Amino acid sequence: MSEASIRTAGILLITVPAVAFGGAMLLRLIWAREPGYLDNPVRQNLWRAGHAHAGVLVILALVGMFYIDQTGLSDGLSMLVRVLIVQAPILMPLGFFLSVASPQSERPNGLIYLVPTGGLLLSIGALILGIGLVTS
Repeated sequence: MSEASIRTAGILLITVPAVAFGGAMLLRLIWAREPGYLDNPVRQNLWRAGHAHAGVLVILALVGMFYIDQTGLSDGLSMLVRVLIVQAPILMPLGFFLSVASPQSERPNGLIYLVPTGGLLLSIGALILGIGLVTS
């Protein structure tokens, strides 16, 4: 693996305890029957989605680091793909969580647009990576 991929993978691995802490927090909210969570289905569903997306997308980004170095992409394009793929596990969960940060939220606020933005960036990065792998 290249040094850039190793460094990026290291940063991604550092986020894993944050994802685990988030899961523990959700369990605490359920167990303690915290007002503003169990009685707010919008918040409950979006926070559950945020936690699930964070975990899955961190794993996807880690796997992507191995594949980036197997392509014939230039250094600049490889770095772009790294940046694009790493944006999804940051932006998408933030959109899910912050769009209903208030316990009284009845619908998501404008920060929900971080979710499709992260999805678009991930799609672009995955497309470039996929083309790079097919053509290498």
